[in-house]
Amino acid sequence: MKIGRIGSFTLALAIVICAVFSLRVWLIPADNKPDTTVALITKNRPNPGLMPDFSAINDVAAKKQAFFDFLRPTVRQQNAIIADERRFLESSLANLENAHPLTEAEEFRIRKIAAKYQYSSKFYDAKTLTRLLKRVDIIPEAMVLIQAANETGWGSSRFAREGLNFFGQWCFSSGCGLVPLSRNDNMNHEVKVFNTVEASVASYMRNLNSNAAYSLFRSIRADLRSQNIEPEAEQLIYGLVNYSERQEAYVDELLDMLRHNEQFLVDTHAQTPAA
Repeated sequence: MKIGRIGSFTLALAIVICAVFSLRVWLIPADNKPDTTVALITKNRPNPGLMPDFSAINDVAAKKQAFFDFLRPTVRQQNAIIADERRFLESSLANLENAHPLTEAEEFRIRKIAAKYQYSSKFYDAKTLTRLLKRVDIIPEAMVLIQAANETGWGSSRFAREGLNFFGQWCFSSGCGLVPLSRNDNMNHEVKVFNTVEASVASYMRNLNSNAAYSLFRSIRADLRSQNIEPEAEQLIYGLVNYSERQEAYVDELLDMLRHNEQFLVDTHAQTPAA
């Protein structure tokens, strides 16, 4: 079929227009911006697969054992970090007491550890290192596990499930955590959200080792250390009187839980040495 000049021109123009339109569509970037509503909802929410569903375990004894077994490795990991820091400080203190000045590297690490535990000093000598050592010390495993069980209802609380918060730690900036359903209108705190179990346990330990509210806890521990007595949960729980507004009743409850759950505090996965 023949096409006249006008027809040919029209056809060519149509082809050009289609080509330009296709090129324009190809060059325009797709709108890949995330939905801000979804982003706000998912902000600071940990992966739900990080923690077992303890509420689904109907057998009470099995639930208790599972909860302790879940947290125990992280508690030991964080205590190992603190123990390493403490050994370093003790070594530095021994050097000072033997008239060996701190090296630049030693002083750098000391200042880093001091900042972690919210302790500041213009200079570090034997006296200041002794004070710092009062903060840099491990926390008995049994005490950590019992308090976590108390604060979370054996891992079934909303704050544990949605925020990996096992110790009821608060934060005070909007969006930093989960808003308690029972929060009064005149209060602005939230229950802090953690991205990992390690971060949650580390924050709790750092809180006990640095917050002024727990100076009694640290004093009891340091006093036991001075007598060459290894601090244990039953002794140090008395130092948690300011952890809850219930104070003495809270301490009594923790002590009662400690005594009634001794069998579950035993590490059932510990390997016994071969005979």
